[in-house]
Amino acid sequence: MDSSLKGALKKAKRKQLLKIIITSIIVVLMLLPIFYKTGNHFAAKSSTSLHEALFLHNDIAEPNIQIDSQVTSNSSMFGGNIVTNRSKNINGYVVQWSTLTSSYDWLGSNIDFNELIPGFYWSDTEFYEYDKQTKNKSATFYHPSIKEYYDGVQNELVEITQMENYVAEVAISFDQPYTFQEIQAKIPDNLNIVWLYMTSRIVDESKGPVGMPVYGFDPANSPKDAYNYFINALEKYDKNGYNDAIQEFLQSNENKDFDEVKLLGVMLTGQTQNFKPLENQDFIRGASVGATAQIVPYIKPEK
Repeated sequence: MDSSLKGALKKAKRKQLLKIIITSIIVVLMLLPIFYKTGNHFAAKSSTSLHEALFLHNDIAEPNIQIDSQVTSNSSMFGGNIVTNRSKNINGYVVQWSTLTSSYDWLGSNIDFNELIPGFYWSDTEFYEYDKQTKNKSATFYHPSIKEYYDGVQNELVEITQMENYVAEVAISFDQPYTFQEIQAKIPDNLNIVWLYMTSRIVDESKGPVGMPVYGFDPANSPKDAYNYFINALEKYDKNGYNDAIQEFLQSNENKDFDEVKLLGVMLTGQTQNFKPLENQDFIRGASVGATAQIVPYIKPEK
């Protein structure tokens, strides 16, 4: 092959390569907006789903915990984070609670369950649950059908009433299920009923805490309406029917009005001295103190 033919072939190859490169660039430039739009679509879908899941979980499984804000962070076409700032209302005193940082991408989302599950403090003389970020003590509910707990069923009412000039939240667990009306008659008017403990899984707690969530709701100003919302939220939360405690609760209360439904416990808030009448009451199986705050002159307690 002579040199002129070789030169012509090389020139043709260069032209062909240049055409391929230019075509590839054009294709990439055309596909980039489509890829960007598609990526944002799936990321936005996962983000919306995660927002809804976080609000739903708070509605049914976070005793006396309120969401102050929930914002998207580190957002991109590939995914991002949702930051949930939370607090507790202790009789008019806002107490900081752990912040959740949950993630999402094209394939789905992940709730920050690491912070939802409390930490556990063990020593030779003490055991209690606490919020991992704030280190505030977490109140514990005791299911009436679970006979043995690792550290026993605690009743901390005497200890809490000895604290002067404080507000506190206390998880009251009943010796047996009661209706809301029955409990209202037993709770002093100067305490707030801020959350109703309705159900949870029955598991072996004798060897240590399992960290099972409890399910319930804030009765707010209209317990019946709040209960109807709670039932709808439970059905949505466990739409696939995997949670036996939720499904059993839904089935057993399917045709009941709220007045007939039995509670397993309540979360109360109030000034510490106002818990005094509850000491040694037979209907109380356990009483676990949660977050507390010292009363200051410039913030008036709700009760």
